[in-house]
Amino acid sequence: MSTTVSTVHAAISAAVRAPSPFNTQPWLFAAHPDRVDLWLDRSRVMTVTDPDAHEARVGCGAALHTLRLALAVSGHRTEVHVLPDRTRPDLLATVLLDGKYRPTPHERALSEAVWRRHTNRRPFLDRPVPSPAKTALMRAATVEGAQLHLMDQPAEVGAVADLVRRADHVLSQDSAHVDEVHAWIGRQGRSDGVPVAASGRPSTPDTLIVLRELGSPAPAVPFERLPLLGVLTTVGDTHSDHLAAGQALQAVLLQACAAGLAVSPLSQPIEVPATRDALSAHVGAAAHLVLRIGYGHSGTTTPRRPVSEVVLD
Repeated sequence: MSTTVSTVHAAISAAVRAPSPFNTQPWLFAAHPDRVDLWLDRSRVMTVTDPDAHEARVGCGAALHTLRLALAVSGHRTEVHVLPDRTRPDLLATVLLDGKYRPTPHERALSEAVWRRHTNRRPFLDRPVPSPAKTALMRAATVEGAQLHLMDQPAEVGAVADLVRRADHVLSQDSAHVDEVHAWIGRQGRSDGVPVAASGRPSTPDTLIVLRELGSPAPAVPFERLPLLGVLTTVGDTHSDHLAAGQALQAVLLQACAAGLAVSPLSQPIEVPATRDALSAHVGAAAHLVLRIGYGHSGTTTPRRPVSEVVLD
């Protein structure tokens, strides 16, 4: 294996650490000496929960951002072409290796965070996130062509919390959705899905934000009284926008991790058309995800498939 191909495979091993809905890992890669192609893996799209593959594309966008970062830190300048072939819509991006690159210390710090980052479904501390940290998170999203709308005042947090609650109730009444989710949670010994160890803690009924029930056997506990919420948006809602939202999502998550912050994505209002429309109207742009952000004790990382299973021959 040549040095370049070895570097590409190492970058893919970092890329698969990206988040995806229920850790479905809906991506495939084609590795070449001078480029990497990113494909949507239709077999891993949750057809009930995510019928138009919106969330899957956001997850692939997060993997794309991580791939770019890993290649940059390994000394490779890249040129990205999103949706390069209209006749093959599942070819999401082509990343060309375009010469040498000297990574910045900040990029190195974010690259190190790739391996620590995880969804934290546990209670956060009632400790405010300082303004400089908030600014850095918003800047991370903006650089990738998206916006992160942060909310920490009771009225605005309450409005979004109500949409999360409404969506969670609708989804809980949909037996097909419940069955589909159960296929991806609680199973040990798998290299995908959400194991019990990463399911977090159930919240008590008085908790403001309704977290998704993932089958944790732990007793319910109170969560933070007033979380910092972020709504990730783009101006449009095309497939390209979904990928931009995913790249921004991972940029925000890595910035948060490097700053010692914990993050828990809340996707329920995105999975119900009425609440997604309401959330988008509330923030004035196409909403792709709600993030709960704060300080908390470390959670547990979820498993990933080996590179050999995600690289096309």
